[in-house]
Amino acid sequence: MSDKYLLAVDAGTGSVRAVLFGVKGVQVGCVQREWEHREDPRYPGSMDFDWARNWRLACECVSGVLHETGIDPKAVAAVSTTCMREGIVLYDKNGVEIWACANVDARSNDEVGELIRMNPALEKEIYLESGQTFALGALPRILWVRNKLPDVYARTALVGMFNDWLVYRMSGVLAVEPSNGSTTGIFNLQRRTWDRSIAERCGLRSDIFPPVKECGAVVAAVAARGAADTGLAEGTPIVVGGGDAQLGCIGVGVVDPGQAAVFGGSFWQYEFNTGNGKTDPGCRVRVNCHAVPGVWQYEALAFKPGLAMRWYRDAFCQSEKAQAEKEGKDPYRILDAEAARIPAGSHGMLCAFSDVMNFMAWKHAAPTFTNFDLDPRRFNRYTFYRAIMENTALVTLGHLRLVEAATGNVPSAIVFAGGAAKSPLWCQIVADVLGLPVKVPAVKEATALGAAILAGHGIGLHPDISRAAAETVQWENTFRPDAENHELYIGVYENWRKVYAAQLALCDQKLTKNMWMAPGL
Repeated sequence: MSDKYLLAVDAGTGSVRAVLFGVKGVQVGCVQREWEHREDPRYPGSMDFDWARNWRLACECVSGVLHETGIDPKAVAAVSTTCMREGIVLYDKNGVEIWACANVDARSNDEVGELIRMNPALEKEIYLESGQTFALGALPRILWVRNKLPDVYARTALVGMFNDWLVYRMSGVLAVEPSNGSTTGIFNLQRRTWDRSIAERCGLRSDIFPPVKECGAVVAAVAARGAADTGLAEGTPIVVGGGDAQLGCIGVGVVDPGQAAVFGGSFWQYEFNTGNGKTDPGCRVRVNCHAVPGVWQYEALAFKPGLAMRWYRDAFCQSEKAQAEKEGKDPYRILDAEAARIPAGSHGMLCAFSDVMNFMAWKHAAPTFTNFDLDPRRFNRYTFYRAIMENTALVTLGHLRLVEAATGNVPSAIVFAGGAAKSPLWCQIVADVLGLPVKVPAVKEATALGAAILAGHGIGLHPDISRAAAETVQWENTFRPDAENHELYIGVYENWRKVYAAQLALCDQKLTKNMWMAPGL
């Protein structure tokens, strides 16, 4: 199989890409296309998914990576797919897409209110079984379709997720897998399959759920139409993939109970593996099926850290951007070098963006910087830059403690991946704040690699996913916590929690505007 390849198709929030790997996990090619999910002006908070245009873009990526690498399509041994989670697609009886929304679609405020009025205890009941609340799940969105687009609802025959949609487009076979399917809130976590009674309790139809296929299983083969669209060879095996966070965990070797990872990008995710599907009695943290059969994940999300950093760079760091362009550098590395001169704690300055997750009452304060002096030597743009880094690490500490309270367990080390892990300074700050070693894999963007590992497992290249990940993942660095900095940051964390509570109170008084809040709050 040395001359064979594995293909991952990854439908992310901002782009779709096709990544080609050798069977040992070495990336040999990648083609990416950006896409947008536009708001329908009639429906504030909506994020419509344009399936016709986006399928064309996905096909361009697949055919493009085959063309650029010069690899014979028949040399692709298997394909797997991954995607942003929570996005859903509705199909009619002929298998034609009739409605779709992307991941953080927030048009269903009225429907969340309707569900709460129907039964104030319903959300907690559903969470304890499914690990999901109304904040990101499919239930309010499908109810929205029922209420606002009754003709579409009447025509709906099946519902699926975006990674399943990619498989369906290539093969004509539609099946949902547990890692992404569990994010709908219509799954029984323990059984890793649909619970139709949840839909019925919410006043929804229970006859629109396709079969469930476990992650890592061969589900179909590329059909003639899929081959014509993508350039793949007809008959190429398609292996069930999973949600982006779960496959990212496989791609960095976080596959067994007790292991944990942080993915730092536009959103930051803290993932902790468990050997059971038990939920948090306090309903504070999300629980999903892992893409490894027999493993589940506690997941805590931080909203917009990467977007906050990009905003700050673009709004205030034009000179660093100009210098970076002139010198052929990444502007973030120039900012990192200056921010490393700022002492831990940023001279006492704090900022507020994302809060520690509270899944049942999830909202964030207005973005805020506070507790700085009018002293340009100490409080310059590099201090503010470092404060954003520290703020994100403080949220991550809150998530570590949140999952510890729910499970009684803390990992012995953290795997840190994603765009933020390219910054040695950010890695060290995370290690110092958490007081744990931070391991950085050589492959930072691990989601596609996770899909490739599953593809290889599905066709028998690897006997089990855990062993495949251990043999494939390589490590770039390990950052050890500084004990003195850790002690300082624990005090900073306690102060930051109090400051954040005060900022939320200002939002509750309508004096400031929440950065984000879940539908229905």
